[in-house]
Amino acid sequence: MKTKTALAVLAVLALTGCGNDKAPVASDQKSGKSPLAEYMGDGFVSSSGGGAIRIASRVGGAQQPSEEDLAKQRKVEDATVACMKTAGFDYVAVPPEQAAKGKFSDAFNLPPDKFAEQYGYGISTIDWSKAGDEDSNPNTKIRKALSPAAQKAYDKALNGPNATGNGAVVIQGNPDDDGPSTSGGTDLGCRGKAVKQVYGDARGNVDFKKFESLFKDIQALQKRIDTDQRVVDATTAWTDCMADAGHTGLKKVDDAREQVQKKLDELTGNKPAAKGQPMKTITGPPSFDKVDAAKLSELRKSEIDLAVADQKCKAGGYDDAYKKVQYEQEKEFVEQHKAELEAYRDEMANR
Repeated sequence: MKTKTALAVLAVLALTGCGNDKAPVASDQKSGKSPLAEYMGDGFVSSSGGGAIRIASRVGGAQQPSEEDLAKQRKVEDATVACMKTAGFDYVAVPPEQAAKGKFSDAFNLPPDKFAEQYGYGISTIDWSKAGDEDSNPNTKIRKALSPAAQKAYDKALNGPNATGNGAVVIQGNPDDDGPSTSGGTDLGCRGKAVKQVYGDARGNVDFKKFESLFKDIQALQKRIDTDQRVVDATTAWTDCMADAGHTGLKKVDDAREQVQKKLDELTGNKPAAKGQPMKTITGPPSFDKVDAAKLSELRKSEIDLAVADQKCKAGGYDDAYKKVQYEQEKEFVEQHKAELEAYRDEMANR
């Protein structure tokens, strides 16, 4: 299977492969890949309890990049080196095999119950601002050796004028827009230029507005799954199980995770964007460096305790019930929307 898609993740300007086959593979509950995921991509997951669809960004079992993907990523690094040299800065090409190995890569290969025991949900227990293996990245040392003023110039050259010190990029724009593009007015620095040089326009070939109706139908599908009586009954049983474990007030299965995130946001001062706010912000994860150590430690302990109970209660019946309904509903959805799904899959494959 060849990967033809290059996803420019603007928040960190990291390149990853995203595979798409021309023909879907048969799905069943044991395969771990739902009927709809066959068309929407490997990162597609159905979010139980929240009435939403998520794209998983930090889960184990991600498809390994092909040699073609790695070769293109090496070209991006080489192009970045040349661009930074022209800008007057040293930059060392980082092999994609090395860049993919973060501090927590092994953690996300753990079984869900073992991960919960060690990391909870991975929310307060992992400082994502330091998730990359900085010690093995020579460019971290190069940047740190510069003066504060030179570091800002380095960041601007590498990621554009909207870059922050942690490699994030802050973009302002109309929330109704599709977002920034490597080909538009947003300057994404040498990395953005290198991405465009190797992959072309990372998003210009897909008009997502064509699939607005499909996306709305998928959201409606999620609501049907969540309101199925079997899922409702399983959710009630999960709520009772969590209460017995000392965690009361949880009505939806996403409430537990959201509870931890809200507490962490309070500690870090991270405020979610207000509804209707006329600004789109792409930022990196907040650092824990200035967070009260005692309060963070307390939150981490409570997160692990909550996640362990959550895993046990879900394994007690909720997971099986939800998955059964999900696969039934998605199979029917695929049959009814096959032409649209095939069009979406093929367009993404040919980006």
